[in-house]
Amino acid sequence: MPQEAIVNATARAPSRRVMLYSHDTFGLGHLRRSRALATALTAGDPDASAIILTGSPVAGRFTFPERVDHIRLPGVTKLPDGSYDSSTLGLDIDATTNLRAGLIQSAVEQYRPDLLIVDKEPTGFRGELLPTLEWLQEQGNCRVVLGLRDVLDEPKVLAAEWERKGAVKAAEAYYDEFWVYGVEGIYDPTSGLPFSDATRARMHYTGYLRREVTDSADVPDDPYILITPGGGGDGAAMVSLVLDAYEADPDLGPQAMLVYGPFLSGDVRDAMDARVARLGGRVIATGFDSRIEALFAKAQGVVCMGGYNTFCEVLSFDRRAVIVPRTVPRLEQWIRASRAEELGLVRMLDDGRDGMTVEAMIKAIRALPDQKKPSEAGADGLLDGLDVVVQRGRALMNQKD
Repeated sequence: MPQEAIVNATARAPSRRVMLYSHDTFGLGHLRRSRALATALTAGDPDASAIILTGSPVAGRFTFPERVDHIRLPGVTKLPDGSYDSSTLGLDIDATTNLRAGLIQSAVEQYRPDLLIVDKEPTGFRGELLPTLEWLQEQGNCRVVLGLRDVLDEPKVLAAEWERKGAVKAAEAYYDEFWVYGVEGIYDPTSGLPFSDATRARMHYTGYLRREVTDSADVPDDPYILITPGGGGDGAAMVSLVLDAYEADPDLGPQAMLVYGPFLSGDVRDAMDARVARLGGRVIATGFDSRIEALFAKAQGVVCMGGYNTFCEVLSFDRRAVIVPRTVPRLEQWIRASRAEELGLVRMLDDGRDGMTVEAMIKAIRALPDQKKPSEAGADGLLDGLDVVVQRGRALMNQKD
C-alpha cells in the first residue's frame, strides 16, 4: 500500500476507541453486559468503535453491531472446589493465565483505546490485567473504568475475596471512575469494602441497563410463559422444578417456552428433553437463543433465575416474573431478588420461606397473571443506565483531547 494511502487510512480510523474486558470464565452475564455497553457507546457515533476482550466460549454465537468486534481469550473452567483449569489447550492454569495476559497487553498496545471498561474484577482473572493496567497508567492516554453490577455478594464475603486478590488496592490505584450498573437506593455493591473517600467520590450509579429487541427470533404464536435459567450452568434444579409443576398439574398453563442456555447440556439436558417430549406440547424447549430479548418481549410472564442480565430484561420488557435465585456459591441473586420483591418489582420463590416444592411452583405460575407489572412499581425510573454510561464515557474520552 502506498504511504499516502496508509496515512489516509489512519486519518479515517475511528477517533474514539473503547475496549471492554470481561474475564467470562463461566456463564453469559459478563459478555452480554459488555455487548450492551459497547453497542450503546458506538451507536450514533460514526467516530467510535469498540472491541470486547472475553473468555466466553460462546462469544462467537452472538451478533455484534457495526464497529463492535470481539477477541476471544483462551477459556478456563471453574472446578467444583473453586480452582480453575485450562479448557482446551492442554496448558496448566498458570501458563494459560500468562498467555491470556500477553494477548490482552498486545491487543491494548495495538488498538490504543481511549477508554477501557473492566467488568467486575479490578485485577482481572488471577491478576492477568495488572501488567496492562500499569502500562496504561505509564502511558497516560487511556481512561480506565471499573464497571460493577448492582450486587456482587454479601459484604463480609466480598471484603475477604477482594482482600485476597488485592482488588481494593488495584481499584484505588488504576481506575479513574467506578460505574455501578444499578441504583444506590436499592443496593450498594461496595458495602463492606474499605474504599477511601477519594475513591468513593469517583463512583457513579448509572441505573440498570435497558434492553431492547435488536434481532428478530422465532416466537410462539400461542400465549406462553418464558422459562430461562440464563446461561444454564447452574439452572438444572430450577428447570426441573418447572417441569415437575407441569407434570403434576395437567391443567397448568399457558404453555411454557423453555430456553435451557448453552451451559445446560449433556445427560441432564437429554433427560429434560425426554420429559418435555412427554408433556405433549405444553412445554417447548430450545437449547440457546442469543436473541432472547424477542422472547421476553412477547411472553405473558417469566420464571427465571436472578442474574443481572435477566433482571434487566424483566424490567426492560415489563414482564411479570417469578425469580428463583441461586444461593451458592454467592448470595448475589438472592440479595437482588429479595430487594426487588420488597419494592414490588417481582415475586421471589424463596426456599427458606416458600419451600422449593412442586406445589409452591404451581402456585407461583398460577399467580403470575395477577402480579403487578414492574412498571407499576416504578421500574421505568430505574433504567437509565445506558444513557448515563454514554454520557460518562464521552466525558472521560473528551478529557484526553
